[in-house]
Amino acid sequence: MPDILADLRQRRPIEVPVALVVAHPDDETIGVGGSLRLFRRLLLVHVTDGAPRNLADARAAGHATAAAYAAARRRELAAALAEAGVAPTLAELGAADQEASFAMPALARALAGLLRTHRAAAVITHPYEGGHPDHDATAFIVHAACTPETTVLEMTSYHADPGGGVAVGRFLPNGTAPCVVELSEAERAAKRAMLGCFVSQGAVLEGFGVAREAFRPAPSYDFTAPPHPGPLHYERHDWGVTGAQWRGLAAAALAATVPA
Repeated sequence: MPDILADLRQRRPIEVPVALVVAHPDDETIGVGGSLRLFRRLLLVHVTDGAPRNLADARAAGHATAAAYAAARRRELAAALAEAGVAPTLAELGAADQEASFAMPALARALAGLLRTHRAAAVITHPYEGGHPDHDATAFIVHAACTPETTVLEMTSYHADPGGGVAVGRFLPNGTAPCVVELSEAERAAKRAMLGCFVSQGAVLEGFGVAREAFRPAPSYDFTAPPHPGPLHYERHDWGVTGAQWRGLAAAALAATVPA
């Protein structure tokens, strides 16, 4: 089993094939942007196209259609990867933003095929924390798609803070102690430049820092139980699903035919 956490901590090149599976364009930069240069054989998978079909975000960003907004987000991603000086293999599973939860079995099957082709020894993805329904759906499909031989690691994202705000850059206390990487000045500058490429997400990304990144082995989740007590972050927003509805979808997906 590769010790990717040790490689990340010591900033060593990671030679084994790894898949980074995230919900939206920009999630890879938030979680792993300062460390992307270390991965020599990286498959970067986006579960959604980053464009909600209700068009509110598209119009706010100056686009008349979801397709135009999705294309703009792909261009932002390409610019960010160029800033990092990396060229991973890219794949998109094709779900609409905010709708990954409604297609988890099919998405898991598609991801399983990609992981087999890439021969991924490890996958890095979102934790199950109730931050965004697409993040939780991505965590589900990764766990469903991976074989027992695959190492599943998590990067930090965001979740509801008990005080009513949003916690970024740290995990819920439901797993092992994280591997926290302090980024160098050069890595911070590169990550800052990457974040700046996502012009359409500028207001959201202001809340994320560039000083450190944290990783941990994924806990064993019960996706039919709430990730934490109290309201979930996405329940404070109109993102297409409540926590109870999401858990019902997860229970149905667990009962469907998905990869083990």
